[in-house]
Amino acid sequence: MKYHLISLGCQMNLSDTERVKTVMHKMGFSETDHEDEASILGIIACSVRQKAIDKVYSRIYKWNKMKNRKSLLTFVSGCILPSDKEQFLKLFDLVFPMSELPDLPIMISQYGIVTPAGLQHLESERETLMPKPEALEKEQKTLLLPFETNKPAVAGLKLNPAAGIDEFWHVEPTYTSGFEAFIPIQNGCDKFCTFCAVPYTRGREVSRPSVEILNELSNLVEKGFKSITLLGQNVNSYGLDKKGEEIDFPELLRKIGQYGQNSGKDFWVYFTSPHPRDMTDEVIEVISLYPVLANQIHLPVQSGDDGVLLRMNRKHSMEKYRHIVGTIRRLLPNATLFTDIIVGFTGETDEQFESTRKIMAEFQYNMAYIAQYSVRPGAASSRWADDIPKEVKKERYHLLTNELTKYSFEYNKTLVGKSMRVLVRGRDRKEGYLSAHTEGKIVTRFASDNDDHIGQFVDVKIMGAAPLSVEGKLVHQEILQTQ
Repeated sequence: MKYHLISLGCQMNLSDTERVKTVMHKMGFSETDHEDEASILGIIACSVRQKAIDKVYSRIYKWNKMKNRKSLLTFVSGCILPSDKEQFLKLFDLVFPMSELPDLPIMISQYGIVTPAGLQHLESERETLMPKPEALEKEQKTLLLPFETNKPAVAGLKLNPAAGIDEFWHVEPTYTSGFEAFIPIQNGCDKFCTFCAVPYTRGREVSRPSVEILNELSNLVEKGFKSITLLGQNVNSYGLDKKGEEIDFPELLRKIGQYGQNSGKDFWVYFTSPHPRDMTDEVIEVISLYPVLANQIHLPVQSGDDGVLLRMNRKHSMEKYRHIVGTIRRLLPNATLFTDIIVGFTGETDEQFESTRKIMAEFQYNMAYIAQYSVRPGAASSRWADDIPKEVKKERYHLLTNELTKYSFEYNKTLVGKSMRVLVRGRDRKEGYLSAHTEGKIVTRFASDNDDHIGQFVDVKIMGAAPLSVEGKLVHQEILQTQ
């Protein structure tokens, strides 16, 4: 029997999907890329963007029609708002928070599906999937929002969808790559940005034990993984929920850097996403000390205008943001800078948008993930008028995209003539070429038909530049074989 999974949204959902695969494989199911071959169809959903939710509805309507000709079980998990969950309960066979993933075999059994593994000993199977730590008392709390404008739009909403997340973290991932991996270090968010639904889909901030993180990382490195990304909604607030019991984010990075220094292995460690409010000089100082901590920083700004940032409840000013970028430029002069930006947020004036356009020139981002504002139920801004016309949002989106490509192109041209170490990730869309990325995650392609390079570090001399990518020539005598 086979299953088919669709993952929508951020890297955290991709990481969650890898743990879902482990549970399915333990039950005896094999994965298929073809929906028609599957007996179980699942979606790891994202309620953060309306477009992603629209994809969920489109898919489940198709799947429910398929039930007219074959026996199917459908499920949905991931980031799900209460309003979306209410509708999904009518459409999917199973709807559950990701923290309940270890119980999925029991849910499927109760639904009446007999797996190839038989499911005779589901509770012991659950123990295999998720070795339990020492029993701890778990206190269930109804969490209140920090101030009036942050009240959820859904009455009686409890911010505890991640209850049991520690058990979920004990499910070992089924990695989709043999050289790139995600490690979740933190779940949830305490920031309550007015545009964001994450506190209502993933709950409050919870830090994973550092011992587990470091063990998972060392195991990956020993297996030959070359690129590892630490994941969380606010990675640099790691440990703040367990003060006195757990190390903080700079210390976690320091321990990773020291391990890398002592291991003699070649690998790069990234993290995403930090929040400017909790970004300290110490984080940047630690990165500067250890080569395995990659010189690439993803620092979401969302808007370049203090008035918009205030309405967004971002809890950082542009003065604070400029200080962080200045520290990055001073201590990590070779680092690339990525960001997230929202255009057309409620009440954004032409002058406020112009402030955002100007920071594209000021910071000269290497990559910016630009989104047109969309209302999400549950977030505080859902009670405000979405008063920026769609055509204005589109115009602002295209203006910022043009700025991004201009400054990205200027940076990439400075790389021409240089030899860059890159990690080869697979075949490029251009026939006869391989695709890679630099330590700063600049997409790099070079001519080669040798698939043995995939998953390896090689040296490439940059011969040409384009917006958002470069093209190079393999330096054969300097190929780094690290297996």
